[in-house]
Amino acid sequence: MAIRAVLWDIDDTIFDYARADLAGMRGHLTAEGLVDGFGSVDQALRRWQELTVVHWRRFEAGGVDFQEQRRERVRDFLAAPALTAPEADAWFERYITHYEAAWELFPDTVPVLDLLAGDYRHAVLSNSSIHNQDRKLRVLGVRDRFEAVVCAAELGFAKPAAEAFHAACAALALVPEEVAYVGDQPDIDARGAVEAGLVGIWLDRAGTGGRPELTRITDLHQLPALLRGDTRFGAPDTFG
Repeated sequence: MAIRAVLWDIDDTIFDYARADLAGMRGHLTAEGLVDGFGSVDQALRRWQELTVVHWRRFEAGGVDFQEQRRERVRDFLAAPALTAPEADAWFERYITHYEAAWELFPDTVPVLDLLAGDYRHAVLSNSSIHNQDRKLRVLGVRDRFEAVVCAAELGFAKPAAEAFHAACAALALVPEEVAYVGDQPDIDARGAVEAGLVGIWLDRAGTGGRPELTRITDLHQLPALLRGDTRFGAPDTFG
């Protein structure tokens, strides 16, 4: 069955989340006078990322809602369990201001979307919220490239659950076999997509490799040829 649509991850796939996260944390900690409390910005960011994973898993498991997982992340990061909800929200919003100031698409994003625009439909599936990701795409100037933006916070389940991929396919009124999913995480994105019946493509920008069972690209410029080969991509790791 031919591929008719491309379903996209956002963060660290089309949007340079890691760079923006570091720049935003550096600006925020400096403004808050907190750099010395963590040893370095890199150490602070690693702690923030660890807590993001912990509290996101709680959200995925249904133990806490989206907003509360943010608040708990802030409380743990600051070692301030008594921080009120308004105080935690205000701290997070100040961080977001610095983070958003560093937002940028990867250089290959728009050229490849242009190359694919005439032949494939496009949508987004993200493990975030529609409030965050719809706004992000609009600020970055690419929201109109995607027919639908489907997010875990509203679905109630997240990648790699098959239900998340199937919900995004349903938003396009396509069966999974007609959809390719592109994301930067080998298991959450590529393997999850394959197990849900889609064509999964791992965007390995760092050139990590080591997953020969997955179809892998290292740059979005490799994607058009892969899709247009129309062979269900043949052997994995074609561009490895």
